[in-house]
Amino acid sequence: MLTPPDERPPVLVARDLVKEYARGRAVDGVSLTVRAGERLGLLGPNGAGKTTTLLMSLGAVEPDAGSVEILGHRLPGDRARAMQGVGFVAGYLPLPDRVRVSEYLRLYADLYGLRDPHAAVSEALERFGIGHLAAAIGTQLSSGQRTLVGIAKAALHRPRLMILDEPTASLDPDIALRVRTALLALSAERGTALLVTSHDMTEVERLCGRVVFLHGGRIAADGTPEDVARTFGRDDLEGVFLHLAAERDKDRERERAATA
Repeated sequence: MLTPPDERPPVLVARDLVKEYARGRAVDGVSLTVRAGERLGLLGPNGAGKTTTLLMSLGAVEPDAGSVEILGHRLPGDRARAMQGVGFVAGYLPLPDRVRVSEYLRLYADLYGLRDPHAAVSEALERFGIGHLAAAIGTQLSSGQRTLVGIAKAALHRPRLMILDEPTASLDPDIALRVRTALLALSAERGTALLVTSHDMTEVERLCGRVVFLHGGRIAADGTPEDVARTFGRDDLEGVFLHLAAERDKDRERERAATA
């Protein structure tokens, strides 16, 4: 019997997050709960606060107010223990130029302290369809192949939460499909929760069962892709994104006029 989504244990709980910079408040009272097996898209136009929220959720940036717990561990004090259950993926993270893919994955398997690192690497190469790249070095990989290797690395230790920053940015459609298929399989087979940021709304609709839109550092919408689009009177998430981007531009114009 399947457990209802809202009864699954939380893997990430962020409460009333606030972060202020010299230019203003980037995040203003954001609260998020991500549950086991959930696939959540954290969305919004540039300047909405999603990157800062993501960094606070990782413990890479400390909030001015509010709190973050991952798998019951409070950040930043228990960050080292919390991160043992987290995998992080970003398309912009580099791979070593002169290290073979198999060696790179083996290094992380050893760092994670896996009992059988060889078996873990072999499984990752097969799961993500990159076995033919095992002997390749970083300079020989395309951007899509690098992303697949990054996901394989982040999934080696079977994390309960994967945080993915623009995982399919600039990828060809066939590679984006492979990335999405691999992530959906991880969520279905292992119950891995996914927290994803992306500017590709079509990709989000295919991957995520729930989306949260930020606007001006606050939550503007939270629900299924269909419900959020309906709330804004739009056909899809791209329509919502464009609407909020236009509202952001209007806000900036008003601010400029007020200080002129």
